[in-house]
Amino acid sequence: MHTDISWAKVLGPEKQQAYFQKTLAYINAERARGKIIYPPKNNTFNALRYTPLSEVKVVLLGQDPYHDPDQAHGLCFSVPKGVMPPPSLKNMFKELANTVPGFRYPSHGNLCSWASQGVLLLNTVLSVERYQPHSHAHIGWELFTDRVIEAVDKYTKSVVFLLWGKPAGLKAQRIDGSKHLILKAPHPSPRSAHRGFFGCNHFNRANDYLITKGKAPIDWRLPD
Repeated sequence: MHTDISWAKVLGPEKQQAYFQKTLAYINAERARGKIIYPPKNNTFNALRYTPLSEVKVVLLGQDPYHDPDQAHGLCFSVPKGVMPPPSLKNMFKELANTVPGFRYPSHGNLCSWASQGVLLLNTVLSVERYQPHSHAHIGWELFTDRVIEAVDKYTKSVVFLLWGKPAGLKAQRIDGSKHLILKAPHPSPRSAHRGFFGCNHFNRANDYLITKGKAPIDWRLPD
């Protein structure tokens, strides 16, 4: 384990790359034209801010941020307190309630307590235009989040990767399965959750693996 590593050290050079600068320039130009982009600018990299690289134990990979007002705050699947949990998050709570002893439906959908325990809540695309899902796919974010995944793969060990849905599943090729645990399932969206997300038992399986590796399990309960 490289305890002296940090996102800044590993991704600093990446942020100087032309593609990354171009991605940020595109988003800034869209905002200048009056487009509403989520999450707010200062929340774009919250996943990295809330979970230091040296503390990552689980990587939960989403697709792109929520595109309705007030929902996205830079952590995949999470919404700020006071915002109704969207359908995918409700299905995650349903799976948790059905499989994790002691889990109770929370009063909110803010997953910061997971992030503070080492769950990297990363979307494959880090921005979106209001009401336009996937509008920022293929502007460069996927390459950047590939580098994030590769950094976790390289600089940590015994991390659980929860890959739900096809875009997340494609990231498996960036991960050494002999060094980490890769768990795949359909996306928790209402369109696909019934195809195998419900009953996948990923939350317990993740903790069982962490315990066998001498790591503290994640407390999936969400305090009020």
